[in-house]
Amino acid sequence: MSRSVKPARPDIPQFALYGEQTRGDNAEFVHIELIETRSRVHHWHIENHTHSGLFQVLFLFGGEVRASINGAAWDCVAPAAITIHPSVVHGFDFSAEAHGYVLTVDQNVVFAAGESHGDLFSPLFVKPLAITLAEAPECARLEALLRQLLEEAAWPQYGHTLMLDWLARSALLLLVRLHAERRFADQSGRSDFELFSRFRAEVEQHYKEQWQVGQYAEALRATPTRLNRLCLKLSGKSAFDITQDRLMLEACRKLTYLPASIASIAYELGFQDPAYFSRLFKKRMGLTPKAFRAG
Repeated sequence: MSRSVKPARPDIPQFALYGEQTRGDNAEFVHIELIETRSRVHHWHIENHTHSGLFQVLFLFGGEVRASINGAAWDCVAPAAITIHPSVVHGFDFSAEAHGYVLTVDQNVVFAAGESHGDLFSPLFVKPLAITLAEAPECARLEALLRQLLEEAAWPQYGHTLMLDWLARSALLLLVRLHAERRFADQSGRSDFELFSRFRAEVEQHYKEQWQVGQYAEALRATPTRLNRLCLKLSGKSAFDITQDRLMLEACRKLTYLPASIASIAYELGFQDPAYFSRLFKKRMGLTPKAFRAG
């Protein structure tokens, strides 16, 4: 993501936030407010403007909005999110029943995450995006995080700034995940992606029962061959390897965090022979369960 910000045209107001010309030296890096808080005062119309050094996401959970984005008109129906880079000239016309949140984060929040995790948030802000949240499992989690952000902003307590920062990044990360999944689905084909997602959900439900690939295929009304080819296409791993990876992940978690014996963990993961569990674990992880736990 480029860190340069184009100067706004002289006739375009440049605000710290809506209608606020300057930003105090002690301003927080994260700001959140309800859409209706400011929009109702302005008769649901926000004139075109920019926010120097501030990235913004509009989360619409009810109603409609016509967004002016660099001169283009975007019509969005809830639930949806609109992402805005500091250089983007934008304005909004909301329906009277519109509700949701406007999340504004300082460029330091965005770039600091990039320094330690690559350009983590860049997919959201390279260009303006309108991301539908309809039928997205993340939608409820996003709304809960934004509600917590609003509560934290209203009543500062110990660790207030860190809490705002963590919650804001969590909300942005969920949006990054959702956007990545949508792009992946578009590239791989919607039906293939949906079948793969259903397979992963079935694995999560049945990995301790150690289902065979044929059992998963039957539950998904697909052939084992199609399921295997699909997994190789979308993940680079066979269906069998995906089930084994999930089983070993749980084994590692239990060996790390539970004081139970290795035999007990083996039985809990569906193995009737603890010795076979140990051999399989070493084959896939490179260490025996005992060595893994000790290390």
